[in-house]
Amino acid sequence: MPFRSADRLRVLHVGKYYPPAPGGMARVVQLLCEAERAHVDSQVLVANTAARTVHEMRNGVPVTRIASFGAIGSVGVCPGFPAALARVRRDVTVIHEPNPVALVSDWVTAQSGPLVVWFHSEVVRPQWKYRFLYRPFLLRALRRADAIVISSPPMLEHAPELQRFREKCRVVPYGIDLGRLEATRTVLERARAIRASHRGPIVLFVGRLVPYKGVDVLLRAMATVDATAIVIGDGPLGGRLRTEAAALGLGSRVLFVGAASDEDLVAHLHACDVFVLPSVTHAEAFGVVQLEAMACGKPVVSTNVRSGVPWVNRHGVTGLVVEPGDSMALADALRTLLADDAMRRTMGAAGRDRVRREFTLERMALQTTRIYCELVQAASHADARVAAS
Repeated sequence: MPFRSADRLRVLHVGKYYPPAPGGMARVVQLLCEAERAHVDSQVLVANTAARTVHEMRNGVPVTRIASFGAIGSVGVCPGFPAALARVRRDVTVIHEPNPVALVSDWVTAQSGPLVVWFHSEVVRPQWKYRFLYRPFLLRALRRADAIVISSPPMLEHAPELQRFREKCRVVPYGIDLGRLEATRTVLERARAIRASHRGPIVLFVGRLVPYKGVDVLLRAMATVDATAIVIGDGPLGGRLRTEAAALGLGSRVLFVGAASDEDLVAHLHACDVFVLPSVTHAEAFGVVQLEAMACGKPVVSTNVRSGVPWVNRHGVTGLVVEPGDSMALADALRTLLADDAMRRTMGAAGRDRVRREFTLERMALQTTRIYCELVQAASHADARVAAS
């Protein structure tokens, strides 16, 4: 493979889904591809949520969505995915994992060339299904990969499948778009309106209403916290959580607002006093939304799950970290922060500085681009050695 300069590299990102489809991994792939376009020709291959294949341009990024005929769990059934993967010309392939369709397609079509596996999170599913139906394809991809990208050092320490591939792993923390989080006049006016419409200080949660997010723990904690909790997000547990809030007598002190526009979300981030991420398992691999709250100068209360979450929110520096599932500890942490204006300001400022220093889109894109260039150079040198022998 001839070497191509950094601004000419063709990089194919193979994800599960891509916005406007929901999901944290989809959003990260979008931000990464858009930021990388300054350095490489990035393009995207994902499953569609409909039974048709679509080619489109989104914010300057070419996106191909392969027809999906239903889904098994959260995975689209895409018979055309292997052939589509084989057709795309590129210099580097990036498989965003978990992604069974991509793993199987890479194996079926016997793909070669520089491969990066971005290991976003461990797979949380019944052990026998994982061992027999998923793990063999994952291990094959990890063996084939020239580099494995992880978002935090704890991921390398805690993920069993990475232990035999430690020398391939590169830490590239997620970056966020600081521009969309700016405190503009419109944002601040909306934030003031939000504060005026709720009694007392505001505790904010943003995320899908699914078991691992621990919103039920937050509800139990709020029974002893004199504040209003605003819950932004939808999900299968929405009805049950509303019922539980009513049973706990929380009434107007917990407000479920459902999905919110991006503008409304940013306004709520600036309006809140404390941001909370009460996740209970390592399915919460990083918690990008913590970065968004920190960028808005808000202290975070998160949990000590076996992932990058407590690495992002540093206990006693940018917020407080409690044990997962412990509603009393969560309540204590919230009360501690809500009672101390100076602590909130200090931790909020530390969080904002940490994001600007370590978690920008530009920093993430420069790090990934450097990896791509190294892999293509290595492949080019290997080809030259073979040709000369």
